[in-house]
Formats: sequence, structure tokens, C-alpha cells
Amino acid sequence: MNSQKVHVIACGAIAREILAVSRINSLDHIDLHCLPAILHCYPQKIAPELEKAIANARAKGFEKIFVGYADCGTGGDIDKICEREGIERLSGPHCYSFFTGNEEFAARADEDFTSFFLTDFLARQFDTFVVKTLGLDRHPELMEMYFGNYRKLVYISQEEDPELQEKARQAADYLGLEYEYRFTGYGDLGKELQAV
Repeated sequence: MNSQKVHVIACGAIAREILAVSRINSLDHIDLHCLPAILHCYPQKIAPELEKAIANARAKGFEKIFVGYADCGTGGDIDKICEREGIERLSGPHCYSFFTGNEEFAARADEDFTSFFLTDFLARQFDTFVVKTLGLDRHPELMEMYFGNYRKLVYISQEEDPELQEKARQAADYLGLEYEYRFTGYGDLGKELQAV
């Protein structure tokens, strides 16, 4: 049974989107396992956790494994694991890129050079993953150090949700940044999952 499934080891921050793409496209062959989303804030911890998850999947008999992470700030560590293990990962440097579409994201690099990005997940979890993780609730004086070089907050949304748009607007206000909304849908995530 496991030999016919594709075990996708993914970032918990994109679990909802992977499940939605799987449901929309009837990708019943995908067996999803997510690592904690908080690793998004600590990229140096991703590769060791990924190695453990791959070993566990192999021990359970999964022959085909796909990594549901882009590089995500690991400095190529995920690529080294994928090469050693003979598995593939999501294309691109991070989720902001593959949700936008890697080619489009690269084409807008100059325009977005001073942009801080939110996805649906980060719009929902802004307080936990940005404010508290960076200590802004305890040390608001850090705001300028962290965000002083940003000019706008770009919310790239996977689902058109007015409540999340309002949360993203509030996040931009909190950070003192201009607000820009871009509906991207699932971008390259959909086509890559359909190809596994």
C-alpha cells in the first residue's frame, strides 16, 4: 500500500493549501505529513527535522517521498538532503515565491525588494509567528531594527477571504508599512503536487 502512495513531508505553514490542492485535484495518492509550522521561524532546524521525517517514512515503507518545502532559508541544506536521498522538493526559494509563481516572483524582485510578505497562514498567525516570535510585544523598540528597511507589506493570498485581508491590513498598520493585496491562489504549488 505505501509503495503506491507519495509521502509528502511539508511545512505545517502550507498544510491547509496542500490539502486544498489535493482535494481539488483528487490527489488521493498523497500521504501528507507536516513538520511544525514554527520551524518557519527557525530555518536552521528544518534540515535535521526533515532528515528524521524521511528516515521515519522509509521505515514505514514509503518508496516515493516528496519534500513540501522550498529552500526556506536553509542555505541549500534541503537540497543536500534531497540529492543524497534521491527525492525532489518544491521549486523556488520560499513559499512567497511558489505561491506567486516562481517566474513571476523573480520578475518582480526589483519592485518587491523592500516588501515584507504574508501568506494566508501568516495573516492568520501574525501575532504568534511575527509579533511574539520576534519579541515585539515585549520590546516594541525592536520594530525599527526589524522592519525599518521595509516599505510595504504584500499579502499574497491563496483564498479570497475578506477577514484575512483585514488581518493583513491590520498587520501592515501595526508594522507601519504600506499595504498591497495580491491574490495568487496556489501558484506553482498546484502544478508541482499534480506532478508527484
